[in-house]
Amino acid sequence: MEKTKPSIWISLALTLASIAVVTWLGPSEASLGANVRLVYLHGAWVWTALVAFGCAGFAGLAGLVLKNANYHRWSQALGRTGLVFWITYLPISMWAMQTNWNGLFLAEPRFRLAVIFSISGLLLQIGLTLMAEPAWTSSANLVFGLALLFSLSNTSEVMHPPSPIWMSDSWRIKIFFLVLLGLTLVAGWHTGRWFYQAGQFGQAAPEPENLNQPQTSL
Repeated sequence: MEKTKPSIWISLALTLASIAVVTWLGPSEASLGANVRLVYLHGAWVWTALVAFGCAGFAGLAGLVLKNANYHRWSQALGRTGLVFWITYLPISMWAMQTNWNGLFLAEPRFRLAVIFSISGLLLQIGLTLMAEPAWTSSANLVFGLALLFSLSNTSEVMHPPSPIWMSDSWRIKIFFLVLLGLTLVAGWHTGRWFYQAGQFGQAAPEPENLNQPQTSL
């Protein structure tokens, strides 16, 4: 296994600390007050997960078409990154529910969907890790990303109004959310870099340009 560079851990820790500070200093809102900051964080966190899943799917497709191990490895890393942010978004969502609405609405359609894809995604990534087959990993990440996108587009919204940030009249809130989203995407990038370096693909030798090339025995 490749040794992870300490700079990744430092960069990730600093980014997470920045996210915490920016969230704490975020603007309040008329109806929810300062507690709306958790809603902002929840939104940025889940969007980072979706971006990671999407990039994992695109990287997987590129790996399958080009038969390039490096794309397969990025698909693996980004798929795991998306899962980390998707699973950790659940407690943030529950925290936001409890703080803003004094209860946990676990039957909410979007929350149930999140739980289902968290469990299925975790089982999928465990299976792919045990299988350690680059092409299968890329294919699975592509299918998982498409399934998640399709499910989200066909799930009713109860506590999740469409584009609440962009429907706001406050440019301050919009700019703040873009800054917060940018920081969470940076955190996702550092997480992906860590998974890329720690992944099992390409450990025995430098990453081959073409998976179909015959390997020479010594």
